Amino acid sequence: MKITPVILAAGKGTRMNSKLPKVLHPLLGKPLVQYALDAASTAAGEKPVLVVGHESELIRETLGDQCRYVVQEPQLGTGHALKQAESLLRDQTDLVLVTNADMPLIRPGTLQKLVKTQQGHDGPFTMLTLSVDDPRGFGRVIRDQGGSVLAIVEEKQATEEQLAVKELNASMYCFSADWLWGALERVELSPQGEYYLTDLVEIAVKDNQKVKAVLTEQPAELIGVNTRVHLAEAVKVLQGRINEELMTSGVSMVDPGSVYIEPGVKIGRDTLILPHTHIQGETVIGEGNLVGPNTMIRNSVIGNDCEIQFSVLEQATVEDRVDVGPFSHLRSGAHLADDVHLGNFGEVKNSSLGKGTKMGHFSYLGDAVLGEGVNIGAGTITCNYDGKEKHSTRIGDRVFVGSDTMLVAPVELGNDSRTGAGSVVTKDVSPGALAVGVPAREIKKPQNK
Repeated sequence: MKITPVILAAGKGTRMNSKLPKVLHPLLGKPLVQYALDAASTAAGEKPVLVVGHESELIRETLGDQCRYVVQEPQLGTGHALKQAESLLRDQTDLVLVTNADMPLIRPGTLQKLVKTQQGHDGPFTMLTLSVDDPRGFGRVIRDQGGSVLAIVEEKQATEEQLAVKELNASMYCFSADWLWGALERVELSPQGEYYLTDLVEIAVKDNQKVKAVLTEQPAELIGVNTRVHLAEAVKVLQGRINEELMTSGVSMVDPGSVYIEPGVKIGRDTLILPHTHIQGETVIGEGNLVGPNTMIRNSVIGNDCEIQFSVLEQATVEDRVDVGPFSHLRSGAHLADDVHLGNFGEVKNSSLGKGTKMGHFSYLGDAVLGEGVNIGAGTITCNYDGKEKHSTRIGDRVFVGSDTMLVAPVELGNDSRTGAGSVVTKDVSPGALAVGVPAREIKKPQNK
């Protein structure tokens, strides 16, 4: 049986008070609509159809070919939105699974339960419901004494008795495609000038057809995002899910509520995440690490048994037993080999530091390649930019760079060379030599007696 998801994403989202379409607002690194796409496609096993309207081109540009698109223009309600998919889906599918782009917390398993219920009975559709104390504008689900669904009453039209009903319509449905398209033709224009999907309940009941309802056990899955307040609520729920899964897998967190980790991040067991740490993108962190507090890691790879404290890492690679920080910055292309020490207020960009190299504090390395066992003194800077182009610095093994050394690239320091404190190195330094002064000049190594 073929199941095709249709995701409604045409609304303007005016309550977000933003130039950005509501469905593209980020939630832990992904746009809202991405979560809906992932859940629906996993549940159905088919590429979803996305109904777009406001800023449709920007949405297409963001999502690419993950889905098929239909345009709702003008926007005349949810029934009208779903009808736009008819041209793609009539006689092409058995069941139509309808979800919403602004409900990012729905799990595939919940949608699969909705589909399975519809597959198990001969009525025209099954709807998802929830029961909470705060209705937040959801329509009330009215049942008869036998428990069958009779109607969905929108909050604005509900009587006092109906407003007391706790079961709410979640606006997610699984329809029999053979019944759906003809029924949509029968939906009448509301006094508000829109065609509502909820009217399909009344149409089915009039035809003596039974509508089933699945009451979700996890109402937090159905938080709809209409305002930035709702978006923050969704962040909290999703953050809790991710952190709980990581802790179950062996990751420790002192204060999970203050740790923000995006979907897709991988962290090994026995790693400790301290408060106010943000881990984003496709980051991979190994085992036995200490990360945080107050640390930002984005699209980086960290090995095992490292310490990363009060620092920022962006598109960086850190191998095993490395300690970084406090207050260090690893920028794009930084690569720290095993046993490297990067101390406080150090910055590394597009540079590799060999095994056992130490860069104590208040130094900058850009476009540089360092060998093993190098010592970078405090205040050392690679002067890699001449105003037009970047130039590289190469430092061999066991080099000692004195404090406040300026390395004016392009320049190379040979193995076992040294620079005196305060030197400005504008020419290559030979292996084993000592370079001092402004500009620096080589002093031959003394002969051993």
